[in-house]
Amino acid sequence: MLSSMNYLGHPLQLCWLASLVICQCALSPAIAQPVVPGTEPARAEGQGLFGPLTSALDRIAVDLTGDWQYIPDPYDTGSLSHLSKPLDRGWWANRERTHPEQRIEYSFAGADRMVVPGDWNSQDERLFFYEGTVWYERSFQFEPEEDSRTFLYFGAVNRHADVWLNGAYLGSHHVGFTPFCFETTGKLAAGKNSIVVRVDNRRRAEDVPAIRTDWWNYGGLTREVAVLQTPATFIRSWEFKLDEAGMRVLGSVQLDGPRAAHTQLKVEIEALDGPRSLTTDGNGRAVFQAEWPQDRDLWSPESPTLQDIVWHSPTDTARDRVGFRTIRTDGTSIMLNGEEVFLRGICLHEEAPDRPGRAWSESDARMLLGWAKELGCNYVRLAHYTHNEHMLRVADELGLMVWAEIPVYWVLDFQNPLTQGYARVHLTEMVERDRNRASVVIWSVGNENEGNQSQTQLRRALASLARTLDPSRLVSAACFVRMTRDDAGRLNGVFVDDPFGEHADVLAINEYIGWYHDSTDQLAGLPIESKWDKPLVLSEFGAGVKAGLRGTANEVWTEEFGARFYRDQLAWCDELKGKGQLQGLSPWILKDFRSPRRPLAGIQDWYNRKGLISEGGERKDVFEILQQHYHAWSHDPKDKPD
Repeated sequence: MLSSMNYLGHPLQLCWLASLVICQCALSPAIAQPVVPGTEPARAEGQGLFGPLTSALDRIAVDLTGDWQYIPDPYDTGSLSHLSKPLDRGWWANRERTHPEQRIEYSFAGADRMVVPGDWNSQDERLFFYEGTVWYERSFQFEPEEDSRTFLYFGAVNRHADVWLNGAYLGSHHVGFTPFCFETTGKLAAGKNSIVVRVDNRRRAEDVPAIRTDWWNYGGLTREVAVLQTPATFIRSWEFKLDEAGMRVLGSVQLDGPRAAHTQLKVEIEALDGPRSLTTDGNGRAVFQAEWPQDRDLWSPESPTLQDIVWHSPTDTARDRVGFRTIRTDGTSIMLNGEEVFLRGICLHEEAPDRPGRAWSESDARMLLGWAKELGCNYVRLAHYTHNEHMLRVADELGLMVWAEIPVYWVLDFQNPLTQGYARVHLTEMVERDRNRASVVIWSVGNENEGNQSQTQLRRALASLARTLDPSRLVSAACFVRMTRDDAGRLNGVFVDDPFGEHADVLAINEYIGWYHDSTDQLAGLPIESKWDKPLVLSEFGAGVKAGLRGTANEVWTEEFGARFYRDQLAWCDELKGKGQLQGLSPWILKDFRSPRRPLAGIQDWYNRKGLISEGGERKDVFEILQQHYHAWSHDPKDKPD
């Protein structure tokens, strides 16, 4: 196994460790305690949490999807006494009565069951609005192989998770949308094992996101859970990309284990003739370069070519499918593979397309992104947090460029070191997981943050971190826009001057003219000015429409109002595009989604109604309007590469 010194020798992994300033350390069983809400100090990551594992889901030895026992715990009875003191032996001990005189006031064996992956809000009507602690338990059989290592993997848990295996504390994780795992080598028993997870989705001022969002705070084990198994020395992570000129393949690999250092291995890349041989350094890392054959297709929306990659080490084999492409800017243009590209996009939340609750599966991804392709998109904005890995892999296959975002959303405690650390964890774990996905062209470090000094400082620091972790992609954030008016109060100018623009590769603005303020009849001829000579995209615009509700074009919530809104907005986009001032758009949003800020009975019913598709899958009139516009743009010779 790599020593701590060797592990820190890899620069990208050093960034990962430096970003983890939350308590995620393993405690000895004698003092194992859950973190009491609101008391977490800023501490470095310890031995419990294991670093990034590329293509972790290819290593599954025990699939833990399916039924788990669960117990809601609104008063934290499972971890705190009646005097609010930490328990020595809480519910993580998973005790059961062995004789009638015992008084044990919980039982996982007799508890209700819930499907994992899944959220509790959509599976138990009693928990629809619930924010607090829920305890999960799952027992399983396992027989470890000789000379192997094991890991307990979570695709995501929202939001704060403490994990025990057979009563021993493994560690914790404190952001809700990225994967994490614990090494369990030597800790899994031969035969029956039990996992207990304490999940707490309470919103806190120091969290990322913080108190207020405009999406449902789905709690639970929302993505895959599995036991992974690897050889003692295994291929832990890798990266592939083209250089900026698109002439050479650049690659790196990290081995982990007792034979990681000075080990020979080979890599096969479908587009290259024959395998390439490498030898790792003293830290188990190796890098290589190879000339890219110029007669091979690059990845693009028109031709989403993926190359089969196979790594071979003396003890392990690992596979991936990777697209090769370049992305950069040139003045106000976005350049994909050296050709200007216009982003025809849509925003998406991670809600299931055909049932209530969180999306998490490959089939969910194929349905959601299939709708985006049907709409005519070549691009999607995955808002406002890291979506599940299936979304990125399916986007690779379908040829959809992706804006990937972290939930530095609205108002945070921007000057709090703990908040800053959470933001760095979000970004680092997202980049580590998705750096090999050709579809990802933009890392976004925020949404609708005010442009004051503390907010700009954090976004600037996150942009710098994104470029350190991955200099091959563009960086942006969705920003507010400043508007001016004439003496009559009508809009007469739009100015892109959020101070983060200085640090962004692509400028992005959210505007809701005609919905939250003014009317869309003021858009025609409305000038837009930018402080920087950079590409500009409209990252959001939209209007609430109740599917099937009819009325006049001036009556909000109606299909007719939505149609007028979209026609006027798209006409303005045509103006800006024709002047070379607009390089893309992603209207808000593909599908109606749950929001606790949207209570209007009979219209919203706890849904944000700005979707092009209802929660029941019904296409609104605005779907066809945008589809026709995108179809016309995709057939415009000006949008085609020479």
